[in-house]
Amino acid sequence: MSLTGTPFLYTTIVLSVVALILPLFLWSRMRGPKAVRTAARVLMLLFAQGTAVTLIFVLVNNQNNLYDNWADLLGTGNHVQQAANLGRDGTGGIALKTLPKVRQSFTAASGPGMRGVRETQLKGRISGVNAEVYVWLPPQYDEPKYRNHKFPVVELLPGYPGSAKAWFGSMKVTSQLEPLMRSGRVAPFILVAPRTNLLAGVDTGCANIPGTVNADSWLSIDVPKMVTDNFRAAPAPAGWATAGYSAGAHCAVKLAVAHPDRYRAAISLSGYNDPIGERNSLAAQSITLREENNPYLLLRKATAPPRIALYLSGESGDGYQAAVALEQIAKAPTTVHVVFLPRSDGGHNMALWRPQVQTVFEWLTVNMGQSRVRSGTTPLEPSSAGSTHAALASGTASRAGAARKR
Repeated sequence: MSLTGTPFLYTTIVLSVVALILPLFLWSRMRGPKAVRTAARVLMLLFAQGTAVTLIFVLVNNQNNLYDNWADLLGTGNHVQQAANLGRDGTGGIALKTLPKVRQSFTAASGPGMRGVRETQLKGRISGVNAEVYVWLPPQYDEPKYRNHKFPVVELLPGYPGSAKAWFGSMKVTSQLEPLMRSGRVAPFILVAPRTNLLAGVDTGCANIPGTVNADSWLSIDVPKMVTDNFRAAPAPAGWATAGYSAGAHCAVKLAVAHPDRYRAAISLSGYNDPIGERNSLAAQSITLREENNPYLLLRKATAPPRIALYLSGESGDGYQAAVALEQIAKAPTTVHVVFLPRSDGGHNMALWRPQVQTVFEWLTVNMGQSRVRSGTTPLEPSSAGSTHAALASGTASRAGAARKR
């Protein structure tokens, strides 16, 4: 029975009701020695508590897409076939242009919010990862007038623990963005959500760790190659961005800072710089790994400032200070836009991040140089986006080193 399926949810509901009714009918009707009656009553109480806790867990898990299946929950899943030492650039010295095209078959994904989402099982030729990837195509993709148009791509990364489905389910990204793409307020992006929970019981930190996992190469090489080989996706780096929340936010910024040749922009919702922000992260297990996967240190030590745009939001003590630190060291052409969020009652969860989806994709539309493609019109080139775009860009993208608006 699927962990996230409707049958399992209904089963837990029925068991919870039964566990509540049993003591009402049997408590005073118990027969036999006192020790037996006491033991039976204790078992009924434990059964009631167990079913209640299970039901709450199932509801929370389904709402937040924390665990996809029993293997993720029990820590028995492993999606790493090999983890060779791939060197500093994560390619293992392979000329990526010489690799044959990756041809994948796709099926309709299932689950809440997954309407229109395609799923495929990808064996990463570089990373050695074997895991699922979800792809959603914008409404303009199949329109005849766009048959020669290449669409920008955003890789969506969940927190830890977290499912690759979370952006579609809990974050409701497609239901929020589809009407905005049709109206032209948001550019028609291809949305890609690869699995990031690759090893049992630990967060990979989106890092390459020889002998353990090559999560960086999985996300920044294997997944993008598969997408560009199977869809009309814009080439990197100009057409690619990353977006994440919590641990996924850390990964999104780290990937963009480390690979400006692969990404043009990154979105961070309640992220952190030092991998120690997630104590279960493999990238937090040593000082060396922490330094190699800290976007603040990577940006500060960069030989030349990368041409990337970063959007970082957070509350005080949960993302904001880390964002300000990046803003303070950024130099042109790096741009950093920091958004301070007042402390909310909900805190570090979907209720904080979900309402930001529209804003961050409007920001991406501008800062990736995308035109406002309206349904029924010819797509504009970035250079002819118009004065409206320029005005929006000047109002939303803060240049590195500029004073923050309070």
